[in-house]
Amino acid sequence: MKAYSGSTDCVYPGIGYVKLNGLVVWRGSWCGRYPNLRGVSTLLIEPFNCTVQESHQFDTFGSADHATRLSNYLQQLNHGGIVVGVTGDEPRHNLDNALPTLQQLEVEVGDVQYRASFGFIAQKGFPTKTVFRKVVTHAESSKNPASFKVTITGWLNTQYCKVIKILSPAIQCVS
Repeated sequence: MKAYSGSTDCVYPGIGYVKLNGLVVWRGSWCGRYPNLRGVSTLLIEPFNCTVQESHQFDTFGSADHATRLSNYLQQLNHGGIVVGVTGDEPRHNLDNALPTLQQLEVEVGDVQYRASFGFIAQKGFPTKTVFRKVVTHAESSKNPASFKVTITGWLNTQYCKVIKILSPAIQCVS
């Protein structure tokens, strides 16, 4: 997973992505060839077959209503559900309505500034399992946005994914 930040020019063109089994399942960019997915995007992961069940994009810069929708979405997830959150361009401007729900997942982003970045993978109901990275300033995020690599563990017949926490940009499942 790699988030990206926007800027007033294209000095630091950003490309963000989420990879699953080595394949890109989400991609956004600032000054790039991919759409600018401003705000917070979520991907609900099925750990047993390593697929994306659904994805949503919440423009938390454009409207506080999108932060409320993000909060409601995260609250309605099933217990044990695994969700990836990744930011693009500017996620923080109207994010306040989602901060308490994100905190319940151990995603503390109250200190994230304008055009900074963060990303997380969380299992609903298990906040200690959350993997979370943030870069709190735009200057730092423009050069080195939030990113990490996680392998998800799940068992179904002979398919599995094993969990590790490493700083590197990908989510990889193994069968």
